[in-house]
Amino acid sequence: MLEQLVGDSKALDRALAGEELSYNDGLELMNYDNLHLLGAVADNTRKKLVGDTVSFAASYYMNYTNVCAASCQMCAFYRKGDEDDAYTLTPQEIEQRVGIAKQMGATEVHIVGGFHPKLPLEYYEDMMKTIKKSHPTLNIKALTAAEIFFLSKLTKNSTKEILSRLKDAGLDSMPGGGAELFHPDIRNKIVRGKCSGQEWINVIEEAHNMGIKSNVTMLYGHIEKPEHIIDHLIKIRDLQKKTNGLLTLIPLKFSLDNTELEQNNLVTHECSSVYDLKIIALSRLMLAGVLNNISVYWVALGKKLAQVALSNGGNDLVGTAFSEEIYRAAGKHTASSVDDLATMVKEIGRNPAQRNTHFDILNKF
Repeated sequence: MLEQLVGDSKALDRALAGEELSYNDGLELMNYDNLHLLGAVADNTRKKLVGDTVSFAASYYMNYTNVCAASCQMCAFYRKGDEDDAYTLTPQEIEQRVGIAKQMGATEVHIVGGFHPKLPLEYYEDMMKTIKKSHPTLNIKALTAAEIFFLSKLTKNSTKEILSRLKDAGLDSMPGGGAELFHPDIRNKIVRGKCSGQEWINVIEEAHNMGIKSNVTMLYGHIEKPEHIIDHLIKIRDLQKKTNGLLTLIPLKFSLDNTELEQNNLVTHECSSVYDLKIIALSRLMLAGVLNNISVYWVALGKKLAQVALSNGGNDLVGTAFSEEIYRAAGKHTASSVDDLATMVKEIGRNPAQRNTHFDILNKF
């Protein structure tokens, strides 16, 4: 039936046939206006590749500092060290928060922060050693490739040396943040004082080669053009073919409130739900057969739209996001529970399952 409907799109024909989509195919689909058909093909592809299970983790988010040497135009979270609401967690505060995470049933702690210009590498090593000593089974998913790159510049150690020391201290996996969009034409307009797209890829490749798997993100819905989205997805696909170290792609909707892009009137409103769904569908089709987990970040989309996105190619809800502070800084409510997410999945007729960081199923509902 779908084959008969997509005759007006060679790219959708190729997607239905299970062929790898080219850059031009991606551009065609970015400009394709039949969202229902695009979503249906993406959902069909999702079903073939990963079935009807929708997974999520019990994840505790800990931002160890909001002090940041960078001043990214798309960020509402960062502070400079002399601002009243700037903070850096002490080892005791970190231990206390991780204890709360375990009480809440978290299987992973997701640790990211700003680029603090004065914290030594030992701060991060001690953080991870402390967590592992008290909670040896908790997966430490910590520090983006951008943070590792910054630490390398700050401490004058190679990124490989830093990754090795952090792995020895207890680092299990890495989050996908800091990827934003890789293409320099757009990256230089939305980030300031952060690694380049290629530098991000290089760090993650080193991590994968050391057995540290990671997520990858894609920030959309600001001032990008279709070619920047396709470029990003193809670079992700190429990286995954090389290392097989990516666990999932998490498309992140740009959240407008309190950002420099808003204050300078470069972005006056958040992107439409139609665009959100197109990005999820396109991510599924461009990465099909190479990176088969496409995560829907309900914190950014809201729970109702997240349900629709799961029917447009998504198969994962990321996690519970206990204590998520970065999107909260941009005006999003971020609390949920495992049962809440399971209910969301059941309401759309799919099968909810709690997973660990590496997508092993822990519990079906």
